[in-house]
Amino acid sequence: MTLHEKVHCLDDKIISQFKRFHPFFARFVLFVIYFWFGILKILDTSPANPLVMELQQKTLPFVSFDNFIVLFSLFEMLIGIMFLFSRFDRATILLFFLHMGTTFMPLFFVPDATWQSFMTPTLEGQYIIKNLVLIALIMNIGANLNKLKYKTGD
Repeated sequence: MTLHEKVHCLDDKIISQFKRFHPFFARFVLFVIYFWFGILKILDTSPANPLVMELQQKTLPFVSFDNFIVLFSLFEMLIGIMFLFSRFDRATILLFFLHMGTTFMPLFFVPDATWQSFMTPTLEGQYIIKNLVLIALIMNIGANLNKLKYKTGD
């Protein structure tokens, strides 16, 4: 077997393993991120809590932060759990995109905390922008969903 053939054989094996483990690994990673970050907020140990509080005060000032952070944390944890079950994919993807909407809001509503200068994000801003990777992962999961079958009336 030539080196070229060995490289192709190895490449095929690696891609095969990616295809085999990708669905589980993607869901597990999303669960870990959402559940972990959610529980940190409830425990008041999340470094994101001050930013969440600042955003909440600008967008929902009529809600107490203590109530908001518990509900928001439970929402994140629920999304994480739902990622483990493929039968909930459509609902989970909807909740995910609702969450992403809130996640990107600080870039616009709390610019002092998310931008150092024009097009130069702070560490918090970088943390938010990296969520584009999660969106790409969710799009990959969504692209592999089966189409819904609609019953047509006779």
